[in-house]
Amino acid sequence: MKTKGILYLLALVFLNACYKVQPPEKPKRLLSEDEMIAVLVDMAIVSSAKGVNKKRFENNGIVPDEYIYKKNNIDSLLFVQNNEYYAFNIKKYESIYIRVKDSLTKLRDKYKLIENAEKKAKDDSVKIARKKASVKLKESTVKKGVVKNKKSRIKPVPKKTKEKTN
Repeated sequence: MKTKGILYLLALVFLNACYKVQPPEKPKRLLSEDEMIAVLVDMAIVSSAKGVNKKRFENNGIVPDEYIYKKNNIDSLLFVQNNEYYAFNIKKYESIYIRVKDSLTKLRDKYKLIENAEKKAKDDSVKIARKKASVKLKESTVKKGVVKNKKSRIKPVPKKTKEKTN
């Protein structure tokens, strides 16, 4: 029984050693690495957006894959053929994905800067509004006869009393 198992294993190893992997045919229209990177970046962005706001896509009638193909002037078959072609060469495919990751990182950083600038502008406008409100409050309290003393406490201004003469 053990020898039979060993024979099957040897036959499997022998058949596997004889198997040659044929590289995929070069597509009729080979996308450049930059074009492939652009498609993969778009796919990553749309995939993330779809995960966050799927309803918005559905309500606007947007089909993500079709949108990407139309934007990059390709079709699904061309993408699959190019993806297989580039994926066969692991080192080239890895360099493509490193560039995709770098592009996504740059985009993320760019949008974080924009978000921070908007947040800062909003915070600044809130500070300005509070300052204006504070000035108006001070003006209105001074008009009503309230003055601040050195300890920053608000206390009413004493009313002038008529001096009594004896």
